[in-house]
Amino acid sequence: MARTSIEWAESSWNPVTGCSKVSEGCKNCYAERFAKRLHAMGNRNYSNGFKVTLHPHMLEVPLRWKRSQMVFVNSMSDLFHRKVPFTYIEKVFAVMREAKQHYFQVLTKRSERLLELSPKLNWPDNTWMGVSVENADNIFRIDHLRQTGASVKFLSCEPLLGPLPRLKLKGIGWVIVGGESGPGARLMRKEWVLDIRDQCFKAQVPFFFKQWGGTNKKKSGRILDGRTWDEVPALALPLRKGRLPATGGTPCEAPLS
Repeated sequence: MARTSIEWAESSWNPVTGCSKVSEGCKNCYAERFAKRLHAMGNRNYSNGFKVTLHPHMLEVPLRWKRSQMVFVNSMSDLFHRKVPFTYIEKVFAVMREAKQHYFQVLTKRSERLLELSPKLNWPDNTWMGVSVENADNIFRIDHLRQTGASVKFLSCEPLLGPLPRLKLKGIGWVIVGGESGPGARLMRKEWVLDIRDQCFKAQVPFFFKQWGGTNKKKSGRILDGRTWDEVPALALPLRKGRLPATGGTPCEAPLS
């Protein structure tokens, strides 16, 4: 099982590794740094460094995980990168559809290709689709996401690099916010986070605050206004009790614990 330190998932699954920069949020890519380290360590999945690489031998890995869990798909890549063939994306979706015991979270910055391919994909009920929205320049990704067939649609505002006023949250089931971390981390202002949180309250969308970030993210923590914010779509709650709900359902505001 590939455990992950990402606060909003339990495991990661990387049938693809490697990526390329497409927007401002990619500047200090953690995955690129990590891939270089794994390459130096001789990890065979990173023999090509951070070049986009398909790993067919990784496709069936989630089918061997018996315990139900939240799985972040391609934490080290972007499934909708132009160098990932549609036929391979179909194979990834087929595994997610078969692995009914899990929930899968897919995140992309390439919303144009997501929108292009969405009608051709057979969307499983246990597959959640998200887009990264790091600043106002990338608000358009939300409209693309809204038109997909995913059962739960979510936003990852990480690294949050600017204010996001007047977000259109209709049809969005979850919002994650986090500051950039690691070398060269850029500033995230508290007022940006509070504004997004308040917009989520008004729209009754679960709000998850991941971290303040900075060069030492553990030191800066993830407390906002005196508490942690671990809200998730209601579909995820039974995972904490070791069981899954029936497929489908409407996401609503709910705490993680």
